[in-house]
This record gives sequence, C-alpha cells and structure tokens, in this order.
Amino acid sequence: MSQPVLQVIVGSTRPGRKGMAVARWVQQLAEAHGGFAVELVDLAEVALPVFDEPEHPRLQRYSHQHTKDWSTIVGRADAFVFVTPEYNHSFPASLKNALDYLNVEWADKAAGLVSYGGVSAGLRAATALKPVLTSLRMVPVVEAATIPFFQQFLTEDGGFAPNDQLAAGGTAMLDELLRLTTALRPLREVAEDPAA
Repeated sequence: MSQPVLQVIVGSTRPGRKGMAVARWVQQLAEAHGGFAVELVDLAEVALPVFDEPEHPRLQRYSHQHTKDWSTIVGRADAFVFVTPEYNHSFPASLKNALDYLNVEWADKAAGLVSYGGVSAGLRAATALKPVLTSLRMVPVVEAATIPFFQQFLTEDGGFAPNDQLAAGGTAMLDELLRLTTALRPLREVAEDPAA
C-alpha cells in the first residue's frame, strides 16, 4: 500500500505574507514524520479567480481549465493541513474560494489546521474554518498547531523556527491525521469505485 498523500495548503495569497514560512515548516515536519508523501500547495500559484463555475461542484462538470487543474491537485490528496492566518476574526477569502470550487474531491479526508496570528494565534480563523470543512465532508482533527505572536518565530532569512511546544503540537496533529486517513481510506475507495 502506497503512502497517503498529505497536502499542506497555504491559505494566504497576499504579497508579503508570512504563511509560506509557516507552511514550509509544516512540510518539513510532515516529511520528518514519515507517515505521508508530502506536497506543498500554494494558493497564490494556483491563482483561482473568484468562483466562476456555472454548475454546482458536486456534479464535477467543470467548464474552466483552472477548475479541472484544481480538481486534479486536490483529488490526488488523502489528507490536508490548512495553514491560515486570521483576517478580521476569520480565515482568508482566498481559502474559502478554493474550498468552494470543489466538493467531491474533499470528501472523506482528514484535515489538520495550523493557524497563526497575534495574541489569538489565529484560533478564530480555525474556528470559522471547521464548519466549512465538515460541510464538505472532511474530518478536522482536534490536534492542531496554533501559533501566537508568530513573528517571534521568524528568522532573519525568512524561515520559521518553532519552539518545542509548537513542534509537539504539530507532531500530534500529524499522528492523528495519519490515524484518521487510514480509517477513512475504505470510504474513499468505495466512493471512487461504487461497484466495489
């Protein structure tokens, strides 16, 4: 059985964002964990326009190439870690837009949350994101990495140097993601092959 694919999705697309440093740390942590084949997905590179499909995503009758490409990317994943800042007590519109583009491709997959911000550590963004994920039939794990005053962990060369508590939280999240991904695999296999 091949390793499950974990996609680390960078939720912010704005110029000057610091979320890429956080996401690269999550990517490195996941690679060191060893339970997943890890892909970094940058929504700024995906560059989706504001949702523009004429039909409901659950039908998967996509009109635009950018949607077909996004469907292929998300479809190959078995689990996700969403890396999100907090914008006005919620998560970025770029992430909501990317989620809304698809439906079936998200279903029956585990999701971890890494939020960052000031004193709130992005917790309000994570709280707002969870019902969106569950409505798409993802399973958010309880374990998470929440990063308060995240600027203190940024290095001069643009990296991210977490403390032991953050690393432990991230590892616990990955352990639970792997456990749930394994448990959810039969549901995904049935969805891919209804005759099975």
